[in-house]
Amino acid sequence: MQNVKRSAHTPKTQTLARLAKLNFLAFGIVITIFPFVWVALMGTHTRSEIFSSPPPFYIGDNFIDNYYKLLEIMPFWLVLWNSLFISVMGTIGAVFFCSLCAYGFFAFEFRGKNIIFTLMIASMMVPPALLLIPFFLTVQFLGILDTHFALWFPAIANAFGIFLVRQYMVTAISKDLLDAAKVDGASHLRIFLVIVLPLIKPVLATLGIVMFIGLWNNFLSPLIVLSSPDKFVLTLALRSVQSLGDSPWGAVMLGTFLSMLPLLIAFLFFSKQIMAGLTAGAVKG
Repeated sequence: MQNVKRSAHTPKTQTLARLAKLNFLAFGIVITIFPFVWVALMGTHTRSEIFSSPPPFYIGDNFIDNYYKLLEIMPFWLVLWNSLFISVMGTIGAVFFCSLCAYGFFAFEFRGKNIIFTLMIASMMVPPALLLIPFFLTVQFLGILDTHFALWFPAIANAFGIFLVRQYMVTAISKDLLDAAKVDGASHLRIFLVIVLPLIKPVLATLGIVMFIGLWNNFLSPLIVLSSPDKFVLTLALRSVQSLGDSPWGAVMLGTFLSMLPLLIAFLFFSKQIMAGLTAGAVKG
């Protein structure tokens, strides 16, 4: 019986299993990076080459022409700056205010706390498309239509960020530490800034990256808020040029690839922080 069990785990079987796993992972990597490589390649070809059969799976020689064409059909660097400004402002605000609100749910006891927290979590289940009309009416009532403020300010306090940071605090911070700081005479603001924030850096990094990506890729909100071309963001500007009668798809692909670079760079530099923020504190002890 023991010989049968040992034969099931021979070196040959283990090698085949390992090769199967590696092949599966390699296939997943190819499927994941193919859209990025495809967009980059198409950004170097003309419109006729892109729609040729078979399509060109090689680097073309039309990169410079596509770049100048991109600058002709849209103020690319201006809309890039608009997207960057909105994403950075919203990310900074979300990291601070979501962590501050999460600290309130974590450190304070007040009537209706669990009910409020439950309702906040339940709001995450509402499809974003259903909120577009109320969002537009609110922005119109406040008189901030066609402004960048209307895009980044509502994002600074969101249910996902508050929930993420609060759950991390519950598993990573002991309330005894907060009580000791109160005995020493520290105020809640000082405790939050000096003690809590340094202890939750991983989840703040995760929240910051998630918020930055979400704001950078946001399309529906700018679509209903912005009307001036000089205030467009990248997603809206790239979509607007696709409606042209003879869309220069090479320039559009090049602009799409350039718009993805900040996200790719952010992921390469902060991927470890994302994983640490999502997994740290998941297991106690």
